[in-house]
Amino acid sequence: MSRYVALLRGINVGTATRIAMADLRRLVTDLGHEDVKTYLQSGNVVFTSTATDTAKLARGIERAIADELGMTVPVLVRSGAELAEVMAASPYAKKQDDPARLLVAFLSAEPTKARVAELTVPGGENVEYTVAGREVHLHFPDGGYGRSKFTNAYLEKKLDVVATTRNWKSVQALREMADA
Repeated sequence: MSRYVALLRGINVGTATRIAMADLRRLVTDLGHEDVKTYLQSGNVVFTSTATDTAKLARGIERAIADELGMTVPVLVRSGAELAEVMAASPYAKKQDDPARLLVAFLSAEPTKARVAELTVPGGENVEYTVAGREVHLHFPDGGYGRSKFTNAYLEKKLDVVATTRNWKSVQALREMADA
């Protein structure tokens, strides 16, 4: 049995994709997973499973949401070990005390080298980023993510993959939950 984190993209940010966390926990439990917990209202689910294929786990959750709630919601799954590796790989964590200025964009697949080479920060913005496999580590030294054009949607468009972004505090909390 392994611990996993499911990251749902774009839920509870508008009226079209509202999912109650109790419903989400029930859906994931009904798929046969155990010790299901949610974090915040933004689509973070930690669970235990005997399955080992994270892509299949993601598709199963996506299908359950579509079948039972009638919504199409992209889901990305990382193992607890993968999440620990993501945190250890952050090139910015040691140089920034404010977790609101650090984020991780989780990607559905590793982007092509050509797409990564074309990725640039919009003019006039001070953003540091590092693409590492299926994640993009982000650092906003002058302010928060909320005022930037270097957003989740921007990354999806430029890298041609599905992405969902979490702040460093959430990444830390999810890792702790996965380790528990």
